[in-house]
Amino acid sequence: MSRKHHRKISQESAVGRQIAYSQFTNKSLAVQQIFRKYPKISQRIFECFFMETDLFGNPDSPDTIKNAAAEAAKATRKAAPKDQASPLAERLRPKTIDEVVGQKHLLGPGKPLRSAFENAHPHSMILWGPPGVGKTTLARLMADAFGLPFISISAVLGGVKDIRDAVEKATANREKTGRSTVVFVDEVHRFSKSQQDAFLPHVESGLFTFIGATTENPSFEVISALLSRSTVYVLESLKEEDLEELLHRALEREYLGLKVNEEAEKILIGLADGDARRFLNALEVSATMAKDRGIKVIDEKFVRAALPATIRRFDKGGDNFYDQISALHKSVRGSDPDAALYWMCRMLDGGVDPLYIARRLMRMSIEDIGLADPRGMEITTNAVDIYERLGSPEGELALANAVVYLACAPKSVSVYKAFNKMRAFVKQDGTRPVPMHIRNAPTKLMQKVGNGAGYRYPPDEPGSFAAGVKYFPDDMDEIRVYKPSPRGLEIKIGEKLAQLHALNEEVRRSGDMPKGRSVGTKQAATKLKRISVERSPNCQM
Repeated sequence: MSRKHHRKISQESAVGRQIAYSQFTNKSLAVQQIFRKYPKISQRIFECFFMETDLFGNPDSPDTIKNAAAEAAKATRKAAPKDQASPLAERLRPKTIDEVVGQKHLLGPGKPLRSAFENAHPHSMILWGPPGVGKTTLARLMADAFGLPFISISAVLGGVKDIRDAVEKATANREKTGRSTVVFVDEVHRFSKSQQDAFLPHVESGLFTFIGATTENPSFEVISALLSRSTVYVLESLKEEDLEELLHRALEREYLGLKVNEEAEKILIGLADGDARRFLNALEVSATMAKDRGIKVIDEKFVRAALPATIRRFDKGGDNFYDQISALHKSVRGSDPDAALYWMCRMLDGGVDPLYIARRLMRMSIEDIGLADPRGMEITTNAVDIYERLGSPEGELALANAVVYLACAPKSVSVYKAFNKMRAFVKQDGTRPVPMHIRNAPTKLMQKVGNGAGYRYPPDEPGSFAAGVKYFPDDMDEIRVYKPSPRGLEIKIGEKLAQLHALNEEVRRSGDMPKGRSVGTKQAATKLKRISVERSPNCQM
């Protein structure tokens, strides 16, 4: 017998033993109980029986065993009947990296994850992306590609006990094979800080090849120590062409003879919102109803009747929520009323509270428009009042008016910047006393000690401006933080301030300072005009 023929028989024998081994251990309750009670001894016995020798009593090479395992897995998948009870998304889950739809920026030729698969280089990672884009699938495929044990933990249902169990299994595997175990943690952001800390020593030692999946920004939701030990890969929502490919695959494999016309396809893709799982679930519902009714072609009318209205992806409190709010704010700031209306409608369609949008608009009116057009604040406030009176949907039109007005209004952040600068200055500065001439003086005692002495009442001055008066503390130089923008009403404000500053400088240079009142406020002076007040020598300007 030739060596080639001998090797072929040996390999076929190994495949057979692998299939038998898998079927036996999976389906025999007794064997499962023995395995659980005496794992190490049982495993060794069955390996000796099923895997270690070929038909001629020769030991199988590592390559033969590896190839046999792959062939066995493939044969088992082919032989196993399809579980029609499982969802379509599960039945169509990719078995190889080439079957994955989308994520070309990670799985295309020469891209990071493709290289990791091809070079058999497992490493800890965090897969960040919206639901239904392939995070779980990629984790499973990575374990299969590297021939590593796979342990899945749900952060929603699991806890520290599940982590301890994973450590025990991974330790046993390392003792046996010397290799690490892929530990996949779905929704890792749901784990607390202490629970995430529990992974650190095992990731550090190489016991775990950690793969976390999250829909939330890992920068905020994953502890920095775990983040530094993992590579973050950002997964994107599936594009229209990706979902089209998925549709054709589903029709070929699961629904032969069924067709979906172009309009119905567009509706399904629109409802999916980039989510493969949502897309396949919608297709499964439509296809099942079509089969029951004997329909061969699914059209637009049938899809709309079969599927309920679906809201867009809008997770309140999540990244997608804040991304859309940011898009609305930046569209208004960028003076694009159409884009601003689009994002506002997207948010309303996603189920956001309209009053939340209203509060954001009020912020825009004071932060981004400000004194360039003070009417923006008034219109926004009125829109909020109208919505509270009318409710939805009529009141939403008032908010739309405010959005368009704010987007078209001249923009100014002069007051916003001035406020922040002055606040920062005050925070680091000391507590300076209020100058005597601008102190409050409602009582006789306060007037006697000099409060309000020398105050000049602006309405009594030419142009209602007391030229030369200083309002900052006596021991502090005047600082100018408000610089009006050359837009809208602030053009006139800037011109007025320039005139007043010039008058101040002129009076101060000349030294011809007009005399002020001997009493603080005009009201106090009127009430006490017959009272002689002795001025304190310490209250001179």
